[in-house]
Amino acid sequence: MSSPMEISVPNPADVKTSEQNGVAPSPPPASPSPIVPHDKFHVSVEVCLKPSSTARPDDVRKAVEQMLEKRSLSYVDGPVPVPIDDPFLMENVQRIRICDTDEWVKNHDILLFWQVKPVVHVFQLSEEGPCEELSGDGQLSSFNDWILPAKEFDGMWESLIYESGLKQRLLRYAASALLFTEKGVDPFLVSWNRIILLHGPPGTGKTSLCKALAQKLSIRFSSRYPQCQLVEVNAHSLFSKWFSESGKLVAKLFQKIQEMVEEENNLVFVLIDEVESLAAARKAALSGSEPSDSIRVVNALLTQMDKLKSSPNVIILTTSNITAAIDIAFVDRADIKAYIGPPTLQARYEILKSCLNELIRTGIISSSRDSSQSILPDYVTLKEKLSMPEIQEVQTTLHLWKQLLEAAEACEGLSGRSLRKLPFLAHAALNNPYCCDPSKFLNTMIETARRERSELPD
Repeated sequence: MSSPMEISVPNPADVKTSEQNGVAPSPPPASPSPIVPHDKFHVSVEVCLKPSSTARPDDVRKAVEQMLEKRSLSYVDGPVPVPIDDPFLMENVQRIRICDTDEWVKNHDILLFWQVKPVVHVFQLSEEGPCEELSGDGQLSSFNDWILPAKEFDGMWESLIYESGLKQRLLRYAASALLFTEKGVDPFLVSWNRIILLHGPPGTGKTSLCKALAQKLSIRFSSRYPQCQLVEVNAHSLFSKWFSESGKLVAKLFQKIQEMVEEENNLVFVLIDEVESLAAARKAALSGSEPSDSIRVVNALLTQMDKLKSSPNVIILTTSNITAAIDIAFVDRADIKAYIGPPTLQARYEILKSCLNELIRTGIISSSRDSSQSILPDYVTLKEKLSMPEIQEVQTTLHLWKQLLEAAEACEGLSGRSLRKLPFLAHAALNNPYCCDPSKFLNTMIETARRERSELPD
């Protein structure tokens, strides 16, 4: 984890006294890496309102901005305490969180207050849950519809760990796609489709990343789009038992989506999981001995997606486990084609660390330290500490760090989904599962990981 960013706020009384004496206040000290003053780092600050709050988001935003101005803060990813001396915030705010600091804190730089512009996003979680839309035969739901930001997806973005920069790349892409449309850039001169394709093996978190991205964007763009929806398409429900009907079902579904995007203040995310089932390669179908309805489905899907291109407030999120099976015309339409592979050693370490810290926080694993504090360093810090000839930490702590690293190494080949299950399986294998110590638990987790790997299909 990058070092905290120090924000220093000058004493207003000192500035006022200097001006009265006719002396210009001293300029702020230079940072280690000089930055042009107008190129400020935009720091995202997410403010979640309590379910009972009826305060106007603009009022809460101004109150949080004033709070940030009054206090000298060390900025790092994670929660900021709601100030107990502010009755308005205490009554209305559930939590305040600093986000995406790894994007603007580099090489342990110290950034001063005049280099930073906090961008405050205020939101309230919807507790309605998904609304199902039945297909024509009344059997399978053709799609699920969430109002965003949804309670079900709260915290999902932070729990997903991938290679460095992937999540920020998706956020920046979406911001550019919406901006280009908003500014009226001529699509015949500069082309973009607002389509994302995440592909890779099963269990790597592609669907979760799509849902978390939609949730995050609904928060970041709430001032422009006060309403947000996530439409999760059930691709299997669109295949009719009646020949040639599937293409019509696809057209009918997208007609409903078109009606949603007609409301200009409504930002709509369309999630098509396992898109290869709808966008199967037409070349493969044509080579078959029998005509296939899949050709009509692909044609209908591409036609409907092209129609949505004219709507500025829709983003299409798709996933695939078998990229080679997708029609090339669909793949070509995707602006971003990101491969989501098995987690690297660093990602495996960070995932297991977050699991272990959660079990310590809840008391399932005992700890001599305050359960609210992480006893484990991030992967980069760990490698640095282990390379030191004379490490200062006590041997017990060092042994624990090495055990966690060994567990991450033992998990090579396991998917992110399997990694999240591993601590539960390890706990279930303990003889005495009540409040065990971290070292004993990690030994069991290493054994469990090796067993899980041995049972993987060749």
